[in-house]
Amino acid sequence: MKRVIGFALFFIAVGMVIMMFLPNILIGILIVGVCLLVGYQLFCGS
Repeated sequence: MKRVIGFALFFIAVGMVIMMFLPNILIGILIVGVCLLVGYQLFCGS
């Protein structure tokens, strides 16, 4: 479980760094939505 939490925290930090370099908040929100959908499909999909 510690590895999963560490993995999640690492990629949260990576996402924060990426958001600092994006000029438009709308692009960031779209990227977040796409990543959430893909992550959900990979984690819970069959």
